[in-house]
Amino acid sequence: MVMPNMVPVESSNIRAIGYDEDGLELWIEFNDYSTYVYDGVPSIVHDELIAAPSKGSYFNRVVKGNYGFRKQ
Repeated sequence: MVMPNMVPVESSNIRAIGYDEDGLELWIEFNDYSTYVYDGVPSIVHDELIAAPSKGSYFNRVVKGNYGFRKQ
C-alpha cells in the first residue's frame, strides 16, 4: 500500500489529508503524527473535508464512526 500525496491543512487536530481515488481510501494524519486510513470513503467526502472550515468538526461528524479504519 502506497501513501497518497498528503496535503497539509490548518486544523487543531488534523495535520494532513490524503485520498486514494482507486482504493476509496481517506488518509488522515493527526497532529500527534499518527496516521489512519478510512476505507470506502467516497471522493465527495474527501472534497468536503478539504473545503470544510473546521476539518476536525467535519471529520467527527461525517467520517469518524461511519467508515472502517486501520492505523498505519
